[in-house]
Amino acid sequence: MSIRIRVRSEAAVSFGGNAVRIGGESVLLLSASLFYFRIPREHWRERMEQVKALGYNSIDVYFPWNFHERRENVWDFEGMRDAETFLRLAAEAGLWVIARPGPYICSEWDGGGLPAYLYAKQPPMKLRDNDPVFLEHVGRWYDKIMPILQKQQAGAGGSVICVQLDNELDFYDCDDPKGYISALRDLALTYGIRVPLTACAGQGGLLQASGLAEGVVPTCNFYPHDRDPEFESKALHYREKLADLHVPLLVTETNRTHYLLRRLLSAGAKLLGPYLQVSGTNFGFTNATNNWGKPLAFLASDYDFGGMISPEGHIRPEAYEGRLLGRLIRAYGAALAEAEPAAKPAWKAEGDTEHVFGPFALGLAGGGQLVFITNGDERDKRIALRAADEGLLLPSSGTLKLCGLRSLALPVDVPLSVWGLPGRIVYSTAELYMAERQEGGTVLAFHAAGSGEIALAIDAPVASAAAEQATLEQTDRQLRVRFAGTGTALCRIRLEDGRLLTLIVTDYLKALYTESISINGKITVTLPSAETEQPADNVAGNWRLSLADGGKLGGYADKVGEASSQAPFLEQLGVYRGFAWYEASALVPVGAKIRGFLVRQGSDVISLYAGGRYIGTATPGGRSAFISAEMEDFPGGTLGLQVRAEIWGHTNFDDARLPGLRLPALKGIGGLTAVTRVRDISSNWRVFQRAAEAIGAGVAEVRGTARTGKTAKAEMIDKAKMIDKTDKIARIDPADESLWPLVGFGGWLTADQRSHEIFRREFEPSSGAAAWVLHFKGLEAEARLEVNGNDAGPVRRFDPFIDITPYVTPGETVRLTVYLKRTLGQSAGRVIIYEGYAANGFTVFAAEEPQLTASAEAAQASAAAQELPLTLASGAAGWLFGRVKSSAAGKGWRVRAAGSGLKLTVFMGERIVGRLWLPGGAARPVIAGGSADSFYLPGPWLGAEGEPLSIFLEAVDPQAHGKLESLDFIPV
Repeated sequence: MSIRIRVRSEAAVSFGGNAVRIGGESVLLLSASLFYFRIPREHWRERMEQVKALGYNSIDVYFPWNFHERRENVWDFEGMRDAETFLRLAAEAGLWVIARPGPYICSEWDGGGLPAYLYAKQPPMKLRDNDPVFLEHVGRWYDKIMPILQKQQAGAGGSVICVQLDNELDFYDCDDPKGYISALRDLALTYGIRVPLTACAGQGGLLQASGLAEGVVPTCNFYPHDRDPEFESKALHYREKLADLHVPLLVTETNRTHYLLRRLLSAGAKLLGPYLQVSGTNFGFTNATNNWGKPLAFLASDYDFGGMISPEGHIRPEAYEGRLLGRLIRAYGAALAEAEPAAKPAWKAEGDTEHVFGPFALGLAGGGQLVFITNGDERDKRIALRAADEGLLLPSSGTLKLCGLRSLALPVDVPLSVWGLPGRIVYSTAELYMAERQEGGTVLAFHAAGSGEIALAIDAPVASAAAEQATLEQTDRQLRVRFAGTGTALCRIRLEDGRLLTLIVTDYLKALYTESISINGKITVTLPSAETEQPADNVAGNWRLSLADGGKLGGYADKVGEASSQAPFLEQLGVYRGFAWYEASALVPVGAKIRGFLVRQGSDVISLYAGGRYIGTATPGGRSAFISAEMEDFPGGTLGLQVRAEIWGHTNFDDARLPGLRLPALKGIGGLTAVTRVRDISSNWRVFQRAAEAIGAGVAEVRGTARTGKTAKAEMIDKAKMIDKTDKIARIDPADESLWPLVGFGGWLTADQRSHEIFRREFEPSSGAAAWVLHFKGLEAEARLEVNGNDAGPVRRFDPFIDITPYVTPGETVRLTVYLKRTLGQSAGRVIIYEGYAANGFTVFAAEEPQLTASAEAAQASAAAQELPLTLASGAAGWLFGRVKSSAAGKGWRVRAAGSGLKLTVFMGERIVGRLWLPGGAARPVIAGGSADSFYLPGPWLGAEGEPLSIFLEAVDPQAHGKLESLDFIPV
């Protein structure tokens, strides 16, 4: 039977003071991320029921803009994109919803949800800022999503309790956060959103994330080390600052361990939002790239951080920790939902307290407190807790056992009226984790590690008290229950009015796996199954393979760009996801020997073919990349070139360290050069040091210039200060330049902490070459380049290539001047010059899922039987075919691939279910965010007759053939 949350329309939800109130009741939110766009629609209800059963009362859900606007003004809210049905199901499941519609969501999703067509707009807009052009586009998105949220908000028949604006804006260089968030707020209010609006801070910048805009509640995302000894102090700091704003501490994202969530709870957090307790899959071309690597990382199709529920729906051990915490929160109810941290330390720990965090006291509404104590060590501790006023000691004698990596919340002076009985829990060395009012009375369940005691003050006549596996000490109206911890302890206390209070004390494992408790003392415990599934045999039938020439699709890709002299980026051609093929040519004179190819501004996966020969694969991350290739047998003339470019995904996080990790970085290539000469010109640079601290007494002056009257050295200092400027740098031509020392580039040794240096040298370009690019390899400093007196711009540390072709005349001496600014220890790297011939005549073809599916269907006719393992020649590509029926249980398969040097794009029917890159090859980036070698085939998608499995294979290691050793099908 479904439960629908219904709240009165008047003041349905408020985030004010020290509590979250929904329908007038104070609620402590335990929220699990559950994303409809990563879970088959057929599993939405099941996942919600799992979350609810595991003690969570709410979910947070992103709404990716580009999942619904697939192309500009082309919208889709059907099937897996039916956000309204998802929200309706959440309400029926009894789950509150924290809605996060962006416009930017992060979430390791393609572009953080921003449609890539925005990136190609001219003139460029400022994304995620108070930019009227960007906000106009956001308005079209809000016009679609906000009416759905309005209809499903609490008080209007749904369970959406708040709406988040943007996401972690403090990580982004937003010029006007207050103006931007205010504009989003005004848009949301226009659509009748009446629940609270929030803005989360990713790195603690409440002002930078929310602008502290009126009517917007700042929230916090915390990702500490679980055993950070200072974490409670940090959380308490933010709670205090937010209290000054008259809002509670709401943690919208944090780690998934309930050990850490307990620590947050002790600091008075009213929303505990561990990120990604429900895992999923990035189906299709929805993966992202980001900075989780070195710094580049590709996000796996498998989206799984090890949370409570696996992508297939398996319940993991941590889930039972969640259920335990959820039960504890429910046990104390509104008393805990309105609790406040103690203003000053109320308790201290004694005994073996190294790496013990706390104690921290949380004052419960209505009286009493929870005392939190956390073991940050893997080793068990023996401790005692003493009230700061030197009064109460827990336990009254001896010590209590605090297990390794365990956090406990112990009740002190808690009124029994919370559970409908007179009196109070004076103290307990066991944690109360479950409380139920049942017919005839109340049952309270505790857990402890070993022996302990519970002291009760009963404010009513007691008719009888009896214990099992425990001893009772009774004085006046106070009852002390001592238990040895050798078995389940029971205590039944019958009041004279007939009501029964039953105490149950178990060990921790029984508490984790308790299904139910009864007032008669019965406890039902169900242990999770330890069985693991083994791979099944011959699931996909007989494999068949069809090779594709250079990875081409045989006419099934769409032509998106006609021949042009410049290589266009894909978004400029309306290509936002999938594969693209650039075809071009370079005219190389007879006698010129090709040494390799320079790919300019390449992203994401660039596989290069020249004259039909595979040259290599690179993942430059938006930088330029030189791919070495000796083509001694090429006689000269027109060389045909092909680049297969794959958009793995637009970055979900803005990071200045790589061009491809910026919002809005474009994909594909910006140019291609056949390189015929590679020269290292790192030696014999003239150097002039002009560090300000080196100028003064004892420094010889050189003669002044007639133009300014300044010394030549002073003029150089003035001009070198222009390193950071974008306008033209004036030429420096001091009369005594011949006295400058001759050193390797960056090789001037100085004791200055901060030095400004000028390096200069000449080189002779080849008379027959037509393109020149400088590479400052390994540069760590700030630099600016001048070529023949022309400002060529700054040298970007993270993309240290500069095309100097416009400033070079073939065969004539080129003068290079580099203005270098660095701190002690920073490397200037080496200087390489690439000469050659730029490609032109670029024609571009592109393919997304429909075109790839058509190619696969056509390739079936030429497919031949193929057994595994298989070997694919370096640079080759092809389609591998099989057919899969569902597992015996009808839940589908987890498929694990073993092999090397291969990329796999896996289709089940017409849908991409996985994109893998098996180990091997220097180009393979870090694969993050989930399993890099497996994919999930959902049972409901397989149907009664099964589905075809089509795998596009690419051998992308130029040093070795690609190998697919096996595909193991493990039943879900």
